[in-house]
Formats: sequence, C-alpha cells, structure tokens
Amino acid sequence: MSEEEYGVGRVQALKAGAETIDSADRAAELWRRGCERLATELPEQQFNTWIRPLPPATMADGDAAGPLVVTLKVPNHFKRDWIRRQYAARIEAILSELAGRPARLELTLAQREPAGMPAGQSAAAAPVPQQAVLPMEPGATSGPAAAPAASTIVLPSQAPASAKHRINPQLTFDTLVPGRANQMARTAALHVAGAPGITYNPLFIYGGVGLGKTHLIHAVGNALLKDRPDARVLYLHAEQFISDVVKNYQRKTFDELKAKYHSLDLLLIDDVQFFAGKDRTQEEFFNAFEALLAKKAHIIMTSDTYPKGLVDIDERLTSRFDAGLTVAIEPPELEMRVAILIKKAEAEGQPMPEDVAFFVAKNVRANVRELEGALRKVLAYAKFSHKEISIALAREALKDLLSIQNRQIGVENIQKTVADFYKIKVADMYSKKRPASIARPRQIAMYLAKELTQKSLPEIGELFGGRDHTTVLHAVRKIGGERQKNTELNQQLHVLEQTLKG
Repeated sequence: MSEEEYGVGRVQALKAGAETIDSADRAAELWRRGCERLATELPEQQFNTWIRPLPPATMADGDAAGPLVVTLKVPNHFKRDWIRRQYAARIEAILSELAGRPARLELTLAQREPAGMPAGQSAAAAPVPQQAVLPMEPGATSGPAAAPAASTIVLPSQAPASAKHRINPQLTFDTLVPGRANQMARTAALHVAGAPGITYNPLFIYGGVGLGKTHLIHAVGNALLKDRPDARVLYLHAEQFISDVVKNYQRKTFDELKAKYHSLDLLLIDDVQFFAGKDRTQEEFFNAFEALLAKKAHIIMTSDTYPKGLVDIDERLTSRFDAGLTVAIEPPELEMRVAILIKKAEAEGQPMPEDVAFFVAKNVRANVRELEGALRKVLAYAKFSHKEISIALAREALKDLLSIQNRQIGVENIQKTVADFYKIKVADMYSKKRPASIARPRQIAMYLAKELTQKSLPEIGELFGGRDHTTVLHAVRKIGGERQKNTELNQQLHVLEQTLKG
C-alpha cells in the first residue's frame, strides 16, 4: 500500500470508528485535525494563549454506544473554567464531526511538576518524541511525570522558529505582501531593520487580529539576524514576559530576568495590551524598556489599539510607547487581498486564476488570516474533487462563508434595530442630543457596532454623526463593563444581538 493510500485509509477508518488502527494513532490524528480547525476559526492570539499551550490529552473510546471521551489537563482553575466557558462546546462539536460519533470533553487539573523540570515543558510530555515544547500560562505548572497513556494525543508543532530567539524564519519582508493597508508600518519596519536603535525607537504597531503585525516584527528580526547573526534578538508574546516575571518573582531571581532582557539588541513583543492590570509586570517591563533604550537597543511592540487607548496600563509606560513612532495596520484593500491570494496560492504550488482571486477577495474582507483560511478551503476542495480552480468551485467551497457574508450586519441596521427597541428615532443616533433616553441607546448601538462589525472606532464615530473615536471608545467600555454587572442590560443586549444575527 502506498503512503497516500495509507493516509486516506487512516482518515476513513477514523471516521468509521474502525478498530484496525492503533488507538494512539487515531487519537493523535483526531486531535491534530481538531487543532488545525480551531486554529483557522480562532484569532491567533486566542489560539496561542488558550489552546496551543495545553499539554497532551488522552482519549478513551468507552462504550461503543456512548460518546468518545477526550481528557485535557489544564494548569489551574482559572484556565479550566475559561476554556470550559469559551471553547469547550466548539471543541466537542469539532471532535464529534471529525470522529463521526459524539465526543465529550473533560477538563482536569494538572498536578505540580517535579522539581528540576525545564520551564514550559510538561513532565508528561517529556518522554514523547518529536513533541513541541509549549509555553504555559503565567505562573502555571504542568502535570506529573508519568508514562504516557496508550492513546496520548500530541498537539501539532508550531511553525519553525529558533529556540534561542524564537524568530520564525518564514516570516520575512519577502513573504509579506505590501499594500496601502500596511505601507507605513512596513516602511517604518524596514527603516528599523536597516538601522536598529537609531530611528523610530520604540516602534509601536497596532491593528486588529490577523492583519500581519506578528509577521512584520518577525521580518525585522530575520533581517537583523541576516546582517548580524550574533545579534541578541528575542521575540515573545506579552504572556511569556508575564510568565517570566511571575517565575522570577516566586524564586526571587530578578537578576536573571534583568540578564535576559536588559542585554538584548532587539526586543520584539506581541500584544502588550495583555499587561493590563499587572502592576509588577508593568514595573519590570518599564525597567527593561529604560535599560534597552539607554543602550540604544531597539524595541518593537504590537497591540490591538493605540497607546493612549490601552486600558489599565501605567501612564508612564503608555507615554513611552508613544514616544517613538506609532503606526497602524488596516484591513487589506481589495487589490492587496487579491495579491495575497495569488502569492500564497503560488507558494502552495496551486496557482489561482486572477478572476477566482478577485471573487474570493471580494467576499473575504476582514483580515489576512481569514483570507488564508478561505484559500486553504478552495485549494483543498480543488484537490479532493480533482477539479480545476474556478469561480464555481470557489463558490461551492466557500458556500458556508458566503452565506454568513450575505447576512452580514451593518451599522445602519444596528442603529435602526436599537432605535426601534428603545422607541427613539433613528435620527437621534446622529443627533447631538444628550438626554439619557437618547444617549443610552446611542451608546448601546455604538457598543454593538464595535462587537458585531469590522468597522474601526473612527468609522463607527463617523456613522454616528461624525463623533470622535474617543467617544465611541468610551461607549464601548462603559456598556461592556456594565454588561458584566447589570443582568437587565445583559438580557437586553442578548435580545438585540439575536435579533440582528437572526
């Protein structure tokens, strides 16, 4: 039997619940495919924070008539409860679909790891060959040393990156498609790569998920390492810095923390909004920030919002974030989306006709990651159906996505729905009137516009009578905060969301 026939047979047997394939192989294949699906559905930051760091799981077939039981060990109560609330239902649905039978997810707490276990590595994972070493949540520990169960499930490894500096060699300026949406950020990053420590220090890049912020800062790291292989470069997610602070705080080894971060030539740090509310972390980052700037090392940060929009971050930090150059990455325009599709399809060895690329690009507007997900669906559909890539094939491959797009919620629809619900005029949404009976529904409509559409804060403000983006930001924060405490408001918002989505 050829390797291709064997691979197809494994998948078919998995779906049919065949007993001829080893349990561990079926478990690993099921979990790998489940994680691949989750990675395409979740924002990268969410997947990397909550799903990717999970240690190996086990799977038990149980009674043939009963559900498939998948058990995941999580490091603490907080992470267990969060995954249960936010992701468990979707994980169960995906595993059930892939396995061809009902699946039930069980989340259990891992015990503390034995002394001497390397940081970030699960004791249970250590004996398993070729397994990726994954970072744990700040302050968390992983399971006890034990022989892996017969059906151990291994998470898929991350994209290739150096263990020393954590730079992904595939994310370069050459593989980044330039366009109007990232032009200023890309130009600034190129300047930094050419003369680190001199101009645009620090460089602060902000924008929504999946727009290429991480790609851009990795590109700077790769460019510097190409010119100076001995350069001390480090990429990390903000969560990893938090984890380092917690670990060194517990061990009282802050000299180690300083030795690690204060000696760098280039620090690349993703999602600094995660520092919110963490005073000790902010203090240590401030110290590292000052030390690096003093020695003319370069700092590049990314965030989901501009420095002044960060919540629960010390003002002395945000003022320093804003002291260099702050640039935004916007959602890609049509021409850029077409170029991305064509370039990535060529990289996959399956060239995409330009008319098909235009069709896909017109229907996938949110971000680059969703665009890549749509491309993978089209390429896979063409491969498995043995058909040429065409608009008809793309329409069939993306029919679920197109159905969602056809029901896309607009700000105008939100304004009308909210106005009808609270019995005010739609014109009041644009007016300067400020009585509570009008201002409150207007704030709720702004909140829903931010939650349910891809519009930026300035775009939403413009659609509400030309209001400043800070007004929209205030409304979003106010309603979002009250929703957590006010049961009546939460119920009203739930009704409005269901009405709009229905």
